[in-house]
Amino acid sequence: METRKVNLFVYGSLRDASVFQSVCGLHFTVRPSRVERSILLAELALLANYRRVSPDNVYFYAVPDASAKIEGFVIYDVPPAAMAEIDRYEGHLYDRETVHVNTAGGLVEAQAYLASPKTMKKRFGDRFHVNLIHELWLRKRIELFFQTHTRPGEESPDADVERRARRQLLGTTERDLVVSHLRSDVVSDYYLEHELDRPYQSIRHLYSEPEAAPFIDNYLALVVKQVVLNQFEHILQSRYRYELDRLYPSRRFYTRSASVLAALRMINANTAAVQMMLRRCLETMPSGDRYDLIDYVKYGVAAAESIFDSRMASSEIERIRANAQPGLVPMGAELELSNLGFRAIDANSQKQEVIFDGFKYFSDFGLDVLTWKLGGYVDDHTGRSGPRRRGFLELAPGRLNTAGEISKPATGDPWLMNQLIREIALFYPVRPHSLHLSFQIMRHRALNRKVLPLSFVKCLLALGGGTQTNAMGRLWISRMQHDEIEQNIYGEELVFSRISKRSFQLSRDEIGEKSAMHGASYVQQYKFIRLDPRANYEPLIMALKGLQFAYNPADYLTAQQLASSRRLRRQYDELKEWSANPTEISRGSRTRFVETIRAGLLQEAHRRPYHQLHYIDWAVGAVDIQLRLFNKQIEHPPAAESEPDADTNSFKLHQP
Repeated sequence: METRKVNLFVYGSLRDASVFQSVCGLHFTVRPSRVERSILLAELALLANYRRVSPDNVYFYAVPDASAKIEGFVIYDVPPAAMAEIDRYEGHLYDRETVHVNTAGGLVEAQAYLASPKTMKKRFGDRFHVNLIHELWLRKRIELFFQTHTRPGEESPDADVERRARRQLLGTTERDLVVSHLRSDVVSDYYLEHELDRPYQSIRHLYSEPEAAPFIDNYLALVVKQVVLNQFEHILQSRYRYELDRLYPSRRFYTRSASVLAALRMINANTAAVQMMLRRCLETMPSGDRYDLIDYVKYGVAAAESIFDSRMASSEIERIRANAQPGLVPMGAELELSNLGFRAIDANSQKQEVIFDGFKYFSDFGLDVLTWKLGGYVDDHTGRSGPRRRGFLELAPGRLNTAGEISKPATGDPWLMNQLIREIALFYPVRPHSLHLSFQIMRHRALNRKVLPLSFVKCLLALGGGTQTNAMGRLWISRMQHDEIEQNIYGEELVFSRISKRSFQLSRDEIGEKSAMHGASYVQQYKFIRLDPRANYEPLIMALKGLQFAYNPADYLTAQQLASSRRLRRQYDELKEWSANPTEISRGSRTRFVETIRAGLLQEAHRRPYHQLHYIDWAVGAVDIQLRLFNKQIEHPPAAESEPDADTNSFKLHQP
């Protein structure tokens, strides 16, 4: 039995002094006019990382939420007898735990009655996830729309599959509805029907286009595979929502990152079975006037239902939970894929892409809609939008709207980000080309930025710039030597890293309706990275994050920077020469680089480390090892690498 007085944090009915007195016989006050033994001293306090919810509209419960805080009182020196009475009052739905609350005088240790997640789940289901209520309610109404507008009244399995297929082909409409109305109380039935009641995509016009004929089967195979991925992710969101929601450190991040990763891994681990399914689809449903896009989407929906493995799904979610390394810095990634590599946007290139014709028919097959969960679109680097353009297939998890440049950070977890990059590159039957990594910048760090030293830039290029052996047997940095990160739009410049402004859809804190995001919407994007599904980008991600905190890097290198600084022009010329014929990175440069990274990572949480120290040590050590291996490659270059043919990643559907 407890024998000492404790401090108590109250946030529900016990905030009322009369209720508190009726429960334990004592009174509390925040402005004591006299000191009595039956009157306890209290003051205002905030409990961070919890949200107050009331799923039964009777009692309040504190549930974990890294983006929120609860306002209440801390009552000092509550005696053991009073605590025993309060224990009986609170009952079995709460766990009494020790917490630290913020007060005017600093952090105070206190007892608090917190919700037991297991008990809450059992009693209230998903209703206690207050931040999901509007989303779940809206999605339920969307589901009802498809039930009443697609083969209404029919309860056959085929009718159910067709409803889900139509929902897939209106995926971006559903996305926009949820994003724009997630925190609204009302969405009218008229508005809902107006947005959803539209014809779905058709491909019948392509059968009469001779130029499209060689690519139709490959596009259809990609459509079916994408539909299977979408359905897997939908099933995960539906059946494992509670487990997935507990993986997210904050609602400011893209909430599908973990479920998309689990779905990708489930499919990538069964490549042979998926290829067999795609081949059987095109054998039983050959392209022609008889079948339309909805028929192939229906095939993918039905196939996903039949091959989804619940045990594997649980295993993948547990794997994510066990390996997660959440951090404070919101991050994103953009992956560019093309069978033509850097020639994908070269108007003078005579080489034809023989699988997808440079994704010219991306929108015709509804892939601009079907790939929305991965932020998919075709980028020709012109900045213009429109149908039927050739370019890179670009995937960016968290990009919610391409035209409006609306996006959420994919994650704050370097491990999860690395896994997403790897699995996305493995999923698509297209050669990986380049990777852009973005890190959100705190508003107060937007000023006083410094240009990275040349030695640091060389280290970063050695880590991720695409070290290859050319036809002469020399080692070079391919991203530099193919002129992929150089441009002459505003004068010659190196697009190594750029700072830009992004729009984020952020959740709201219940206290004062203040934004849950404390950083600014400025992003530092690093564009020098070669994409390779065999690579481990986790050390590089940690290195870039460490540099963000320790060095506060500026753009590198803009035309204005080069025009105004002779020193930077000399460095740029030296960097071009070095990338063509790299020399070893000196021990001093390597040491300064890794120590700067370490110093930055030790500041992530307000001048303190956020990650575990052993994880930081591993990341810094991995960076050092990779730089040492680069130096060894300089001494003993590997054999020259030949560029793969454009059809090496084909679905191989026509081979005997």
